Amino acid sequence: MRRMILSLSDALHQVARAVAICAVAGMFAVVMIQVVARYGFSAPPVWTEDVARYMMVWTGLLGATLSFKARADAVLMQSVFPARPHPLGLLAEAVQSAAVIAFLAPVIWFCFIGLRGGFAKGYLSRQAGLTADTLGIPMVYVSVIVPIAMIIILIHLAARWAERGAPARGPEASQLD
Repeated sequence: MRRMILSLSDALHQVARAVAICAVAGMFAVVMIQVVARYGFSAPPVWTEDVARYMMVWTGLLGATLSFKARADAVLMQSVFPARPHPLGLLAEAVQSAAVIAFLAPVIWFCFIGLRGGFAKGYLSRQAGLTADTLGIPMVYVSVIVPIAMIIILIHLAARWAERGAPARGPEASQLD
């Protein structure tokens, strides 16, 4: 089970990285089209701004998963106060994990379930009823990244705990997993 969680976390990390790279490249291409069309031809396409914005949303949320997996979360004053081993390491990590779960659980819940219960009133179902004005696509295609990113972060959190409890890797340890 431990190896499965670690493998799933690693695979999701690679997929998220690839999609984020494609989204950044796509965002750059769309913005360049907009700049050339605006200043070269004085006629920018109406769809470029929305596509760039939606790609930026996907990039930002996938970037959050990449940052969480790499433990590269934003830390203020790290260069001034270098990290030292904390005497309450396990407790500190448990509190951090509880904070992550306390933030992510309601986000995931309300993506699918509405305030008064029921799937019809959840965030994603409400977004499915909206259409992007310039693109004509359901907004759920843009919004679906919210629960995806939150679930990926939860899987990465489970992998952190699986790594913590992993025995020393040796030939006999791999047979136990």
